[in-house]
Amino acid sequence: MRWRGPVLGVGLAVLATSSALARDGELLGRWRTPARDGVVVIERCGPVLCGRLDDAAPLRTDPQQRDVRNRDPNLRSRPLRNLTVLAGFSGGPPTWRGGPLYDPNSGQGAHRGSLTLVDDDTLVVKGCIAPLLCRTQAWKRLR
Repeated sequence: MRWRGPVLGVGLAVLATSSALARDGELLGRWRTPARDGVVVIERCGPVLCGRLDDAAPLRTDPQQRDVRNRDPNLRSRPLRNLTVLAGFSGGPPTWRGGPLYDPNSGQGAHRGSLTLVDDDTLVVKGCIAPLLCRTQAWKRLR
């Protein structure tokens, strides 16, 4: 009987962790973006979720494509493939919040945003540079 408290505490901690993993699992995977037929892979990056550019029309033409549209000249030589475009997202379901977000097509970024799972195959990605200055895209899951 003396072990009941610690065992129960450990069990609840494991249950909470597995519950968070299950929620985030709904978002993990490959997503098709509307811009340039892009593909973003959402995965775990430590305790949060992040997304990296896996494929896009320019990368199929030139796999060595660089981040030439970046507003920061010092970052224009970095490769587009595997570039982090979403970082620091947590929460869910259905909405995860975090940031920053980056759009290599325009070279613009957003400090914060949200990822909202509308259904199993539709993710609404919203990036904001100010409370009322946001841009939204709908991504489709790749099976």
